[in-house]
Amino acid sequence: MKYIVFGLGSFGSSLAEKLTSRGHEVIGVDKRMEKVDALKEKITHTICMDATDELTVSGLPLDDTDVVIVAIGENEGANIMVTALLKNLKVKRLISRAINTLHEKVLKAIGVHEIVHPEEETAERWSKKLCLSRVVDSFQLSDNYSIVEIQAPQEFEGKTLKELNIRRKYNLIVLTTLMPNTDSEFPEIKLDKRSSGVASSETRINKDEILVVYGRNTDINSFLK
Repeated sequence: MKYIVFGLGSFGSSLAEKLTSRGHEVIGVDKRMEKVDALKEKITHTICMDATDELTVSGLPLDDTDVVIVAIGENEGANIMVTALLKNLKVKRLISRAINTLHEKVLKAIGVHEIVHPEEETAERWSKKLCLSRVVDSFQLSDNYSIVEIQAPQEFEGKTLKELNIRRKYNLIVLTTLMPNTDSEFPEIKLDKRSSGVASSETRINKDEILVVYGRNTDINSFLK
Protein backbone atom coordinates (compact mmCIF):
# COMPACT_ATOMS: atom_id res chain seq x y z
CA MET A 1 0.00 0.00 0.00
CA LYS A 2 1.01 3.64 -0.43
CA TYR A 3 0.89 6.19 2.40
CA ILE A 4 1.60 9.91 2.72
CA VAL A 5 2.41 11.24 6.19
CA PHE A 6 2.24 15.02 6.71
CA GLY A 7 4.28 16.13 9.72
CA LEU A 8 7.47 14.30 10.66
CA GLY A 9 7.60 15.05 14.36
CA SER A 10 7.93 12.30 16.94
CA PHE A 11 4.65 10.54 16.11
CA GLY A 12 4.69 11.11 12.34
CA SER A 13 8.29 9.98 11.86
CA SER A 14 7.79 6.89 14.02
CA LEU A 15 4.64 5.92 12.10
CA ALA A 16 6.34 6.50 8.72
CA GLU A 17 9.29 4.31 9.71
CA LYS A 18 7.09 1.49 11.01
CA LEU A 19 4.93 1.48 7.86
CA THR A 20 8.08 1.42 5.71
CA SER A 21 9.53 -1.47 7.73
CA ARG A 22 6.35 -3.42 7.00
CA GLY A 23 7.03 -3.16 3.28
CA HIS A 24 4.79 -0.25 2.34
CA GLU A 25 5.63 2.78 0.21
CA VAL A 26 5.66 5.89 2.39
CA ILE A 27 6.08 9.55 1.43
CA GLY A 28 6.98 11.75 4.40
CA VAL A 29 6.25 15.48 4.13
CA ASP A 30 7.46 18.28 6.40
CA LYS A 31 8.40 21.94 5.94
CA ARG A 32 11.47 21.56 8.16
CA MET A 33 14.50 20.37 6.20
CA GLU A 34 16.16 18.90 9.29
CA LYS A 35 13.18 16.54 9.77
CA VAL A 36 13.24 15.55 6.11
CA ASP A 37 17.00 14.93 6.13
CA ALA A 38 16.75 12.81 9.28
CA LEU A 39 14.35 10.38 7.58
CA LYS A 40 15.53 10.31 3.96
CA GLU A 41 17.39 7.01 4.46
CA LYS A 42 14.69 5.46 6.66
CA ILE A 43 11.49 5.77 4.60
CA THR A 44 10.69 5.45 0.90
CA HIS A 45 10.54 9.16 -0.01
CA THR A 46 10.81 12.46 1.85
CA ILE A 47 9.68 15.87 0.63
CA CYS A 48 10.31 19.30 2.15
CA MET A 49 7.31 21.53 1.42
CA ASP A 50 4.64 23.75 2.96
CA ALA A 51 1.60 21.48 3.15
CA THR A 52 -0.80 24.44 3.52
CA ASP A 53 -0.03 25.42 -0.11
CA GLU A 54 -2.85 23.93 -2.20
CA LEU A 55 -0.96 24.12 -5.51
CA THR A 56 2.04 22.27 -4.10
CA VAL A 57 -0.02 19.61 -2.32
CA SER A 58 -2.14 18.95 -5.41
CA GLY A 59 1.09 17.99 -7.20
CA LEU A 60 1.56 14.98 -4.90
CA PRO A 61 0.37 11.53 -6.12
CA LEU A 62 -2.83 11.71 -4.05
CA ASP A 63 -4.94 9.70 -6.49
CA ASP A 64 -2.53 6.77 -6.20
CA THR A 65 -2.26 6.94 -2.41
CA ASP A 66 -4.30 4.59 -0.25
CA VAL A 67 -4.08 6.48 3.07
CA VAL A 68 -3.11 10.05 3.94
CA ILE A 69 -2.23 10.86 7.56
CA VAL A 70 -2.00 14.41 8.93
CA ALA A 71 0.35 13.96 11.90
CA ILE A 72 1.10 17.67 12.42
CA GLY A 73 0.98 18.34 16.15
CA GLU A 74 3.03 21.46 16.85
CA ASN A 75 0.63 23.80 15.04
CA GLU A 76 -3.09 23.03 15.37
CA GLY A 77 -4.01 25.71 12.85
CA ALA A 78 -1.74 24.16 10.21
CA ASN A 79 -3.14 20.72 11.05
CA ILE A 80 -6.71 21.93 10.42
CA MET A 81 -5.79 23.80 7.23
CA VAL A 82 -3.96 20.78 5.77
CA THR A 83 -6.78 18.43 6.77
CA ALA A 84 -9.41 20.67 5.15
CA LEU A 85 -7.30 20.98 2.01
CA LEU A 86 -6.91 17.20 1.68
CA LYS A 87 -10.62 16.73 2.34
CA ASN A 88 -11.37 19.09 -0.54
CA LEU A 89 -8.93 17.17 -2.75
CA LYS A 90 -10.98 14.02 -2.01
CA VAL A 91 -8.20 11.64 -0.96
CA LYS A 92 -9.23 8.00 -0.62
CA ARG A 93 -8.78 7.74 3.14
CA LEU A 94 -7.90 10.60 5.47
CA ILE A 95 -6.70 10.30 9.07
CA SER A 96 -5.81 13.33 11.16
CA ARG A 97 -4.22 13.97 14.54
CA ALA A 98 -6.18 15.74 17.29
CA ILE A 99 -4.52 17.57 20.17
CA ASN A 100 -7.59 18.06 22.37
CA THR A 101 -11.37 17.65 22.47
CA LEU A 102 -12.26 20.87 20.68
CA HIS A 103 -9.65 20.21 17.99
CA GLU A 104 -11.30 16.81 17.46
CA LYS A 105 -14.72 18.46 17.14
CA VAL A 106 -13.40 20.81 14.46
CA LEU A 107 -11.88 17.89 12.54
CA LYS A 108 -15.20 16.07 12.69
CA ALA A 109 -16.96 19.24 11.56
CA ILE A 110 -15.00 19.22 8.32
CA GLY A 111 -15.79 15.56 7.75
CA VAL A 112 -12.85 13.65 9.25
CA HIS A 113 -13.90 10.75 11.46
CA GLU A 114 -10.66 8.76 11.71
CA ILE A 115 -8.71 10.65 14.34
CA VAL A 116 -5.39 9.87 16.02
CA HIS A 117 -4.62 10.74 19.65
CA PRO A 118 -0.83 10.22 19.90
CA GLU A 119 -0.82 11.03 23.60
CA GLU A 120 -3.06 7.98 24.12
CA GLU A 121 -2.19 5.81 21.13
CA THR A 122 1.19 4.63 19.85
CA ALA A 123 2.59 4.72 16.34
CA GLU A 124 3.07 0.96 16.62
CA ARG A 125 -0.64 0.46 17.27
CA TRP A 126 -1.61 2.68 14.35
CA SER A 127 0.87 1.07 11.95
CA LYS A 128 -0.70 -2.32 12.73
CA LYS A 129 -4.21 -0.94 12.40
CA LEU A 130 -3.43 0.66 9.02
CA CYS A 131 -1.74 -2.41 7.67
CA LEU A 132 -4.71 -4.59 8.68
CA SER A 133 -7.19 -2.89 7.02
CA ARG A 134 -21.39 36.96 17.28
CA VAL A 135 -18.86 35.12 18.64
CA VAL A 136 -20.72 31.95 19.46
CA ASP A 137 -17.63 30.05 20.62
CA SER A 138 -13.87 30.28 20.21
CA PHE A 139 -10.71 28.26 20.55
CA GLN A 140 -7.35 30.03 20.85
CA LEU A 141 -4.64 28.03 19.07
CA SER A 142 -1.74 30.26 20.10
CA ASP A 143 -1.04 33.79 21.27
CA ASN A 144 -1.78 35.08 17.76
CA TYR A 145 -4.25 32.67 16.12
CA SER A 146 -7.73 31.35 16.92
CA ILE A 147 -10.67 29.41 15.52
CA VAL A 148 -13.90 31.31 16.16
CA GLU A 149 -17.59 30.64 15.58
CA ILE A 150 -19.19 33.86 14.35
CA GLN A 151 -22.84 34.54 13.65
CA ALA A 152 -23.01 35.47 9.97
CA PRO A 153 -24.01 39.13 9.47
CA GLN A 154 -27.43 39.64 7.91
CA GLU A 155 -25.89 41.15 4.80
CA PHE A 156 -24.07 37.85 4.12
CA GLU A 157 -27.33 35.91 3.72
CA GLY A 158 -27.83 34.38 0.29
CA LYS A 159 -24.27 35.11 -0.86
CA THR A 160 -21.48 32.64 -1.60
CA LEU A 161 -18.03 32.78 0.00
CA LYS A 162 -16.67 33.64 -3.44
CA GLU A 163 -18.93 36.69 -3.59
CA LEU A 164 -18.07 37.71 -0.04
CA ASN A 165 -14.31 37.26 -0.64
CA ILE A 166 -13.65 36.98 3.12
CA ARG A 167 -10.09 35.71 2.71
CA ARG A 168 -8.96 38.69 0.64
CA LYS A 169 -10.96 41.34 2.51
CA TYR A 170 -10.32 40.16 6.07
CA ASN A 171 -7.41 37.67 5.76
CA LEU A 172 -9.56 34.94 7.34
CA ILE A 173 -10.28 31.37 6.24
CA VAL A 174 -13.83 30.01 6.55
CA LEU A 175 -13.42 26.34 7.52
CA THR A 176 -17.09 25.36 7.61
CA THR A 177 -20.57 26.71 8.36
CA LEU A 178 -22.90 25.55 11.13
CA MET A 179 -26.64 25.65 11.60
CA PRO A 180 -27.64 26.35 15.23
CA ASN A 181 -29.47 23.60 17.10
CA THR A 182 -32.95 24.89 17.94
CA ASP A 183 -34.33 21.71 19.50
CA SER A 184 -33.89 22.98 23.05
CA GLU A 185 -33.44 26.24 24.90
CA PHE A 186 -29.84 25.49 25.81
CA PRO A 187 -28.49 23.13 23.12
CA GLU A 188 -25.06 21.55 23.51
CA ILE A 189 -22.41 22.52 20.97
CA LYS A 190 -21.95 19.51 18.70
CA LEU A 191 -20.04 20.66 15.63
CA ASP A 192 -20.17 17.27 13.93
CA LYS A 193 -23.99 17.24 14.15
CA ARG A 194 -24.66 20.56 12.46
CA SER A 195 -21.76 21.20 10.12
CA SER A 196 -22.30 21.67 6.39
CA GLY A 197 -18.89 20.13 5.65
CA VAL A 198 -15.72 21.75 4.33
CA ALA A 199 -16.46 25.24 3.05
CA SER A 200 -15.71 26.05 -0.60
CA SER A 201 -15.99 29.15 -2.76
CA GLU A 202 -19.52 28.03 -3.72
CA THR A 203 -20.75 27.65 -0.13
CA ARG A 204 -23.83 29.86 0.27
CA ILE A 205 -24.60 31.51 3.60
CA ASN A 206 -28.11 30.85 4.92
CA LYS A 207 -30.19 32.73 7.48
CA ASP A 208 -29.00 32.25 11.09
CA GLU A 209 -25.91 30.35 9.96
CA ILE A 210 -22.63 30.41 11.90
CA LEU A 211 -19.22 30.80 10.26
CA VAL A 212 -16.27 28.86 11.68
CA VAL A 213 -13.23 30.97 10.78
CA TYR A 214 -9.49 30.60 11.33
CA GLY A 215 -7.05 33.46 11.41
CA ARG A 216 -4.93 35.94 13.27
CA ASN A 217 -6.63 37.39 16.35
CA THR A 218 -6.18 40.98 15.12
CA ASP A 219 -7.89 40.10 11.80
CA ILE A 220 -10.75 38.39 13.63
CA ASN A 221 -11.25 41.49 15.78
CA SER A 222 -11.28 43.68 12.68
CA PHE A 223 -13.87 41.42 11.06
CA LEU A 224 -16.09 41.56 14.16
CA LYS A 225 -15.98 45.36 14.13
